[in-house]
Amino acid sequence: MSYIDGFILAVPTASKDAFLAHARVTDAICMEHGALRIVECWGEDVPHGKQTDFFRAVQAKDDETVVFSWIEWPDKATRDAGMKKMMEDPRMDPEKMPMPFDGKRLVYGGFNPVLELHR
Repeated sequence: MSYIDGFILAVPTASKDAFLAHARVTDAICMEHGALRIVECWGEDVPHGKQTDFFRAVQAKDDETVVFSWIEWPDKATRDAGMKKMMEDPRMDPEKMPMPFDGKRLVYGGFNPVLELHR
């Protein structure tokens, strides 16, 4: 089975185009370094919970939209090598490619799929 990196972040709603432009560049670099598939999802039907929710997880403000993204890798070894290359890639320098969101509120993690269904 593959390996998945998952992300939740809060993006200023007015910066959707800037976010997509940034994602197109950074996601292409990630694909160069071994990713199989990347999906960026703009929050549309994200409920506010009574105890926990996506908004609280990323401390989203009223003028921000929650984004849910994932990267599919062939396996963890490819992911580890690819992420190392990403961090070393000069095109990823935050001075040259600033994030259009607050990276301190980004929630992420690596996941080993345990069940996968297909149609």
